[in-house]
Amino acid sequence: MNEDFIRKKFYFRHIGPSCEDIHKMLKILRCRSIKELINKTIPKEIRLKKNLILPNSISEYKYLNHIFRISKRNKVFRSYIGLGYKNTITPAVIQRNILENPNWYTPYTPYQSEISQGRLEALINFQTMISDLTSMKISNASMLDEGTATADAMFMIYKESLRRRRIKNDPYFFVSDEILPQSFAILKTRCFGLGIKLIQDYHGKLKKYQTKNIFGLLLPYPSSLGEIYDYSETVKYAKNKDISIVVSADILSLTLLTPPGEWNADVVVGSTQSFGIPMGYGGPHAAFFSTREKYKRFIPGRIIGESVDIKNKKAFRMALQTREQHIKRERATSNICTSQVLPAIMASMYALYHGPKGLKIIAENIHKCTKKLEHGLIHTIDGIEQINSFYFDTLRIRINKPEIFSLEKLKKIAERRRTNFRYVDSHQMTITLDETSCEEDIHHIISIFHEVNNHNNKTKRNIYKLFLKKNQKEKYKIPNSLERKSNFLTHSIFHKFHSENELMRYIKRLEKKDLSLTHSMIPLGSCTMKLNASAELFSLSQYEWRNIHPFVPKNQTRGYQFIIHNLEKYLKEITGFSGISLQPNSGAQGEYAGLMVIKAYHHSLQEDKRNVALIPTSSHGTNPASAMMAGMKVILIHTKTNGSIDKNDLLKKVKENKDFLSVLMITYPSTHGVYESHIKDIIEIIHDHGGLVYMDGANMNAQIGLMKPAKIGVDVCHLNLHKTFAIPHGGGGPGMGPICVASHLQPFLPDHPFIQKDKNKKVLTVSSSPYGSPLILTISYAYIRLLGPYGLRKCTEISILNANYIKEKLKNDYKILYVGKNDTVAHELIIDCRIFKSIGIEVIDIAKRMMDYGYHAPTISFPVEGCMMIEPTESESKEELDRFIETLINIRKEIKEIEKGQFSEKENVLKNAPHSLDLLTEDNWIYPYTREKAAYPLNWVRERKFWPSISRIDDGYGDRNLICTCT
Repeated sequence: MNEDFIRKKFYFRHIGPSCEDIHKMLKILRCRSIKELINKTIPKEIRLKKNLILPNSISEYKYLNHIFRISKRNKVFRSYIGLGYKNTITPAVIQRNILENPNWYTPYTPYQSEISQGRLEALINFQTMISDLTSMKISNASMLDEGTATADAMFMIYKESLRRRRIKNDPYFFVSDEILPQSFAILKTRCFGLGIKLIQDYHGKLKKYQTKNIFGLLLPYPSSLGEIYDYSETVKYAKNKDISIVVSADILSLTLLTPPGEWNADVVVGSTQSFGIPMGYGGPHAAFFSTREKYKRFIPGRIIGESVDIKNKKAFRMALQTREQHIKRERATSNICTSQVLPAIMASMYALYHGPKGLKIIAENIHKCTKKLEHGLIHTIDGIEQINSFYFDTLRIRINKPEIFSLEKLKKIAERRRTNFRYVDSHQMTITLDETSCEEDIHHIISIFHEVNNHNNKTKRNIYKLFLKKNQKEKYKIPNSLERKSNFLTHSIFHKFHSENELMRYIKRLEKKDLSLTHSMIPLGSCTMKLNASAELFSLSQYEWRNIHPFVPKNQTRGYQFIIHNLEKYLKEITGFSGISLQPNSGAQGEYAGLMVIKAYHHSLQEDKRNVALIPTSSHGTNPASAMMAGMKVILIHTKTNGSIDKNDLLKKVKENKDFLSVLMITYPSTHGVYESHIKDIIEIIHDHGGLVYMDGANMNAQIGLMKPAKIGVDVCHLNLHKTFAIPHGGGGPGMGPICVASHLQPFLPDHPFIQKDKNKKVLTVSSSPYGSPLILTISYAYIRLLGPYGLRKCTEISILNANYIKEKLKNDYKILYVGKNDTVAHELIIDCRIFKSIGIEVIDIAKRMMDYGYHAPTISFPVEGCMMIEPTESESKEELDRFIETLINIRKEIKEIEKGQFSEKENVLKNAPHSLDLLTEDNWIYPYTREKAAYPLNWVRERKFWPSISRIDDGYGDRNLICTCT
């Protein structure tokens, strides 16, 4: 075995087809080489002539040693910073069986309910947990982070106010001056796009602004400085003035505090990070969003609801999907596509494991430690005072005698003793305790303060003994009026699984209901469900990556800074751009961030009126939804019958809007699966009329190493790290959507209040943490290092080969809707299923029947209604491709049986699919085909059989009878 093979071994593990298989596939395509296929597929004028300049690939063994060494550059201090991020304990049973389990982290968003019942049930547990703790009627299945959840809450009540004509011009949103700084920064960015004005002040001064057209109010509970306020007077005034109330709440504190739903809040948002999810230098974490029932059709994100299948068996599904951006587009309730499903499931399991009593005990222990710390500080330290009248886990320390107690000295001592606090200003600091805090931590913190006071060890001991004798009379440092009286998590699901055995078995029961990449390929077009290699994921469980607070000094994060710096450098080389931001937490958020950068650029040129976004009708639904969120006017561009942009329609609309043109949003290759030959001409038209070009990076898997978006004139492009760069989809998140920009847009890239160098500069902020979800950036870094420039290019080439192989094998049974001028497709293809409507067969029937063969359906009815978009990726072997192809061909035969009259249009194997085990074992078999035909349509299905846990779901029932919590 030579050195080159060892170095490239990962490439042979990641790429599905063997060298022999590649030759066989090329022969079927009548191509002598991969190079010939690529030359026929990608226009010559945009193809790269040089290789990418990236580090050579390394073996998995060398990479794991490398990333371990890099991790040691991080310094894990004890962090009491708070600000929405806390140390927590991930139960080992959850870490081992969910976070580190490919059956949980490799599925896709649960659009196909029958093969997603496990995570759907886990998510409805999450929604129940949130609804109970907040005392709100309806909750969604997670948001990207607390800051964006806050901005989406503002946006929802703003749109609702517009619908009711509550506001017309000059809208204002009032924000407490003690809200999380990162949430306020995100609100400012959102308001810049929408033309909303912000007022930030003490909540008690709301009446002072009665002349302003205030539609909403944001209150922290507790505040970012730790104080627990009784908002009753403010809420009463707001309700009298028809002002909607948004509350940003600490989820664990709600086990002790009166929930906002009980004091008339309209929306409650926050983070579930403290429910066992590691800080990870800022993410990923699942935020929550709960609200009143009147907002059920306007709530952003996904809602999981209860329904029944055709046999009346209880089942779960994604409810009210007509709200979603792929259907409503610019009229959608939000642009959310990826959310945070995997962290949300972990948080829900944390609640199941501890139950309501366990959660309350954890909260009480934290509060008890905080009270002890307060008593220890105020009774033994001179020159300070604790100024929060009421608190849950955070003390606010003010230096009232700087000549006795120096905050600067404290900073130096704390750093030397590997401890982080939050320093609010030159005379104030906060200390936030958490689930991991204990007596030892209290002693440690107090000893740091003693050192500032120059107490010797004997004095410290004597003072501390005195403190311990003092009687702490109060049960809670919480207002009596705000002590929680109501029960929560009363459903039996939260009382069954407190032993590890029981929880492990429950997790396994749910896991077995879901189809993932561990079972078969998931050929979703535009979703790139490739291999998530085990070696790429090891760092997620490593102590030095998991336990870093996002706002610690940079000198404690040198490992992270190394990864961030090099990943930025690699992605800029891959795309050809000169600037990058890793802040966006999803692809849709990357779209929004890119559009806001463009908006800021136009404003810098005093061209505020440029607010028109031209978007092809074939675009992702998130594109128009993101443009709408950025305050732009969406104008659609027609596409031709061959799938390319209609250049004449584009020219017409560019000329009609030349003074208002802001951006053209494109996807390349197009969502129709072809490389448009006149793409450079289209970009030139936009630039000639003062606009910029945004490229959706959803199809980047068809570009790397073969072309660069910057080289064809694109101004900004987002990347889906959870597609192209191997971050797992997690059943619907987490993801990452960094944006790359040309040099003229670099000054407008997102920044963050906690790392911003020029505090006076107006900046865009789109995520709660400076680098989005840094913990999972290590995955994409690993992907690039393991493959190297040769392997990355090969991945692109093989993804194109696999798609063309499928096209060639299916073309006699299905119409291939779009091909390029040389009869090739890019990395995905669309098959036309509309012709089967004449015999009553819809594309959804084919999708359901594929489940009986053990496959998740390709993307259905996007970008063309009644069609399927197939993307095989480079990771699937020829053997797996052949099984998938045989599946579709055999289903075509089953359709022919209906065409010939062998089975009726209503009673056939497709209309009744999928066939669950319950259905197949019924005593009375009433169907006109055999059980064997239903269950084992091909011989190889027997040994690979995946059993859907329910029969076909009744979607209409679920929307007519909306139930979004455990029943």
